[in-house]
Amino acid sequence: MDVREVLLPGVGLRYEFDNRDGDRIGVVARRTRDFEIVVYPKEDPDQARQVFRLTEDEAEALAQILGAPRIAERFADLTREVPGLDAGQVVLEPGSPFVNRPLGETRARTRTGASIVAIVRNDAVIASPGPAETLSAGDVLVVIGTAEGILGVQDIVARG
Repeated sequence: MDVREVLLPGVGLRYEFDNRDGDRIGVVARRTRDFEIVVYPKEDPDQARQVFRLTEDEAEALAQILGAPRIAERFADLTREVPGLDAGQVVLEPGSPFVNRPLGETRARTRTGASIVAIVRNDAVIASPGPAETLSAGDVLVVIGTAEGILGVQDIVARG
């Protein structure tokens, strides 16, 4: 998909792309750190219609909702090609014994055979995290392994 970036002097940046219906979708990232989502209908591409505005926190929450599943979907595509291999997501809840501790302390791969291949934190993705990567409450761990291994990682981060 082709995403275009347009500088809006004094305002910020606008990112835009065409959706499958032929409408142009715009995301205006304002210098004030809030966001505006607009649609330019294919019938009148010069007339933008505001859909909604988001604060920085709301945009971050939306990015996390949309981002984590997309990463897992890409791994799921890979796992379809390898029988017995699955991809899953495990959320590190605030009460986890591994909050603010290094990933390596989970010993997840040794204990389950499943690998944590990425961490989604807010709108950032940490690909191939090393054992020293400190885990944070709310992290989404992207896990590759057997179904049992993924459940094992979930159990480890929940209970220790």
